[in-house]
Amino acid sequence: MRRLAVYCGSATPADPRYIELARDVGRELAERGIGVVYGGGRLGLMGAVASGALDAGGEVIGVIPHALAGSEVANHDCTELCTVTGMHERKQRFTDLSDGFVTIPGGVGTMDELWEAVSWAQLGYHAKPVGLLNAFGFYDHLLAFNRHMAEVGFVRPVHQGIIVAAETLPDLLDRMAAYRPHTPIFEMQASEL
Repeated sequence: MRRLAVYCGSATPADPRYIELARDVGRELAERGIGVVYGGGRLGLMGAVASGALDAGGEVIGVIPHALAGSEVANHDCTELCTVTGMHERKQRFTDLSDGFVTIPGGVGTMDELWEAVSWAQLGYHAKPVGLLNAFGFYDHLLAFNRHMAEVGFVRPVHQGIIVAAETLPDLLDRMAAYRPHTPIFEMQASEL
């Protein structure tokens, strides 16, 4: 994996562990020679991921919509800062520039990015690993809900392994490297759906 899109929050939670985690993720990716593609902001976990990677000499590509770039939240310290028209183009650019996705703690925007990456993998728009860093048990309930969707029958058995989850980044990266793409919906017969 040459580059990974990192999905995370632009907020700064009161608990300092989250900012520290984000900085560590950026640093560790850079130390492994993996470039970071992220939302292009300088605030919250986003800014911490970027600074961690940049401080370790890594490549950081920010992708930010025009509306946010002009509001002084853009991180002009990035190796490259791409300004796009909106969120749809932003997420497409994440997919085009990266070899996989790592989601760390975040809010609604982070969930939007995660679920779109999962949905696109399920359909067949990409065959890249979708990683979920479940640090501090932050995503325990989300993982339980994903299992519930599968148990009820809303996630096909062949697609139940799309989300690759782990509690530490080294473990997550190992699991992502071992990921084998599944059969996407676009390649399935109606009888398999």
